[in-house]
Amino acid sequence: MENKITCKEVMSHICDNLGEELNSPRCLAIKAHLEECSDCQTYFKNIETTITFYKQYNVTLPEDAHKRLISFLGLKE
Repeated sequence: MENKITCKEVMSHICDNLGEELNSPRCLAIKAHLEECSDCQTYFKNIETTITFYKQYNVTLPEDAHKRLISFLGLKE
């Protein structure tokens, strides 16, 4: 079974990158926005689907394309 990232981990990652504490007003506002915004929900669902397909189908990309995708998605190898 695949290890899924939790909502708390996502919020922590976003807030860490903003230099904010998880319970700071800015992070709480981001969380509230993500819960309400269908555009953001769709965006994150598309990212999740891309990552799932990438892992599931063991897609082979040229090294440069792979690095750009990982960078764009904000992931670490």
